[in-house]
Amino acid sequence: MVMTMPSNAAVPDPLGDTGAVEKELLRFLELRTGKAWSADMDVFGSGGLSSLFAMELVVHLERSYGIAVRGADLQMDNFRTARRMAELVGRLRRPAVGGSHA
Repeated sequence: MVMTMPSNAAVPDPLGDTGAVEKELLRFLELRTGKAWSADMDVFGSGGLSSLFAMELVVHLERSYGIAVRGADLQMDNFRTARRMAELVGRLRRPAVGGSHA
């Protein structure tokens, strides 16, 4: 029996592994820019990437990880490096303190 996986199956679960999210984001950045990146490399400070690309990053994070980036989280510093983006994903995926329990 052959099982097929949905196209988003390669996206790691950010609740369990921020490092896996970093790796996926580094692959995404490399595919979109044609350049290799490290987890702490400043995506915008290195030049060549625009605010339009920042919005593309927001959409990628929201679709890939089922999060909503709003308000104060839309700061450029949250998108400056793959590590910061992975931390943002992890924070937004955590249940809110004082939230209801299932």
